Amino acid sequence: MSSVLIALGGNVGDVRTTFKSAISHICGATQASLVARSSDYRTPPWGEEDQPPFINACIEIRTSLDPLALLATLHRIEKRFGRDRANERRWGPRTLDLDILAYDNGTISTPELTLPHPRLFERAFVLVPLAEIAPDRKIGERTPREALAQHSTEGIERLSD
Repeated sequence: MSSVLIALGGNVGDVRTTFKSAISHICGATQASLVARSSDYRTPPWGEEDQPPFINACIEIRTSLDPLALLATLHRIEKRFGRDRANERRWGPRTLDLDILAYDNGTISTPELTLPHPRLFERAFVLVPLAEIAPDRKIGERTPREALAQHSTEGIERLSD
């Protein structure tokens, strides 16, 4: 079984309810166990700023699926929740975004998938929830805690359970 870190995001519809259902689908479709789930965070939009705030969270699962099979499964789950990757604006509004951040301590570079996620350490909206569940996990040469110390967390708000 491999340890996988996944980021969840969205800003269309009832995102927190979508997350709950999506996590259930992830575990069921991948025959994974949920190891950890961060709090939900309201975060400012990134990339394209003229849109509603996002909700972001991170989970850790244990699965026997290989990374590309897991990616395909996550894309099917996104589609089930209304995401249309083929017709959306880059960094635009979306119902559900699922990104593999790290798969064990491995590195992968294929046209479909790069791991660790190439922009992981650039994005406070991912690092804040990730540091909540895996602050000292080495991802490449850094930990989420180390990377987060180099970013502002202004505008990121932990939501109550």
